[in-house]
Amino acid sequence: MNGALMLARSKRSVVVIDAGAPRNAPADGVHGLLGHDGLPPAELLRRGRAEVRSYGGEVIEGEVETVSPGFTVTLTDGRTVGARRLLVTTGLVDELPDIPGLRERWGRDVVHCPYCHGWEVRDRPIGVISSGPMSVHQALLFRQLSDDVTFFTHTRPAPAAEDAAKLAHRGISIVDGEVAALETAGIRLADGTVHSVGAVAVATRMVARAGFLEKLGLRPIEHPSGVGEYVPAEAAGRTDVPGVWVAGNITDLTAQVGASAAAGALAGAAINADLVTEEATPLP
Repeated sequence: MNGALMLARSKRSVVVIDAGAPRNAPADGVHGLLGHDGLPPAELLRRGRAEVRSYGGEVIEGEVETVSPGFTVTLTDGRTVGARRLLVTTGLVDELPDIPGLRERWGRDVVHCPYCHGWEVRDRPIGVISSGPMSVHQALLFRQLSDDVTFFTHTRPAPAAEDAAKLAHRGISIVDGEVAALETAGIRLADGTVHSVGAVAVATRMVARAGFLEKLGLRPIEHPSGVGEYVPAEAAGRTDVPGVWVAGNITDLTAQVGASAAAGALAGAAINADLVTEEATPLP
């Protein structure tokens, strides 16, 4: 949306296709965004749409099914939109571990980001469920917010000796055993043991929403950190496919709302500059 705002303010013809389902929809508020801290995600989206429209940009509700070479965008309802340039900001999908109870409480007392939701669960007993290569780091981050943090190994190997020493040094206990469910009483292990917690932190596998770009030859690849799949791009969002830019979580898996908005603005300015150069170049 911020990329569209930059382009609309540059008097470009802009069409935003928005399904109205942001990644942070389950959360009560957006945090870490200066001037808008605590604003409900739906309200931030509403304001963004209104600002784009105020400069002549068009915002249509819909979901993209595919993009053909030459940038014909086909929506799931059959509508089509043509474009000279494409800025993709579809974000990512959070793949949670298959543990009953996690999805139902996701974004409230089941969280992943200490900067997005950590303050809201501060000082509670926090259980960190190991789910990926960054889980130990995640536990250490949440330890800054609570004196009572427990690390559950779940189905992953026990932490390496160095990591275990770090957890111990910060007073984080390690509980072995598969997590069977998240219940009102707490985290229930497969052996029936229940550990009382006030919040749960779990790292998701983050996968870029980019399946509709396959006809352009643009596909997500595995992130070097092992946390998910992303679409690689240059600093301003330009991809290997001429005319296609990306911004936000589709290319930067760990970007918060503010960083994603800034990336959108940068990409929007880069697209405008690219068009200016093209329009100033005489045809042969």
